[in-house]
Amino acid sequence: SGSSIRGRNKIHKMANKDLKKLLHMGARSVATNNAEFRNYYERKKAEGKHDLTIINAIRNKMVLRVVAVIKNQRKYVNNYQKAA
Repeated sequence: SGSSIRGRNKIHKMANKDLKKLLHMGARSVATNNAEFRNYYERKKAEGKHDLTIINAIRNKMVLRVVAVIKNQRKYVNNYQKAA
């Protein structure tokens, strides 16, 4: 359990592949250009996490923020401050 002997994992046939591509490219972009996500990416990389695992976590964070903005019907407020 926990490992596959069938080969590489694939995207499910019912998945929205275009949306997944856009989220992936957006996550790559914010991982390099946004200070908050860049710090997160570097911290997780230093912990020894795999590249795609970190990108997947960033995608999840992006989606959760979008859902929160829609649910609360407010503009996104960026109040990120790096801890000293």
